[in-house]
Amino acid sequence: MLDVLVIAPHPDDAEIGMGGSIALSLAEGHRVGILDLTDGEPTPKGSRELRRHETEAASHVLGISWRRCLGLPNRSLEHTLDARWSLAAVMREVRPRTIFVPYWEDAHPDHVAATALVEAARFWAKLTKADMPGDPHWAEHIYYYFSVHLRVHERPSFVLDISMHLETKLRALECFESQFGQGATGERPSIIDELRTRARYWGWAIGTTYGEPFASREPVGLTSLRALI
Repeated sequence: MLDVLVIAPHPDDAEIGMGGSIALSLAEGHRVGILDLTDGEPTPKGSRELRRHETEAASHVLGISWRRCLGLPNRSLEHTLDARWSLAAVMREVRPRTIFVPYWEDAHPDHVAATALVEAARFWAKLTKADMPGDPHWAEHIYYYFSVHLRVHERPSFVLDISMHLETKLRALECFESQFGQGATGERPSIIDELRTRARYWGWAIGTTYGEPFASREPVGLTSLRALI
């Protein structure tokens, strides 16, 4: 059903880490979906109803037609067997070829737990003689996007050129008014400004205007050197 499944601990993580790449993949004709593991609440200025409205608006900006929330607890996300079962069942349902998940190192415990949960659920989804709905499925690829709270210099395996889609990413992020509504101050830029700067840096790193970095635990295969920038 889906070519690409982006799994996010909270609404807005997918947009932060790879909103431009999502827009790029959709423009190329790929079937892309987002699964938010939690609804992101509580937060200081949000509510469940408001976050749901913001998430729907961001999905509309990106062009996403499949998005779901798994309903796991925000701030106390854990890699439990029940959570693994629920996530593996979704993977068997939508049968993605490629999965994107947050990078495995982060200061936010929910992000670290999400990565471990997704990796285990990916394996469980392929099991036969299991009490999960759907047929066994193995996602061929798993890549890691950077939506981190640590001030580290990422070491990506590859960077995607999102020069044509950076503005779409930022418009989607602006939908999350409860999270990013505070503008720039005299002391520091806004989060939106910071994300533009980061995208500009990664574009510079590959010789384009804007880019988004990704990591892989396994080698990244190419069918031709023409795929290289």
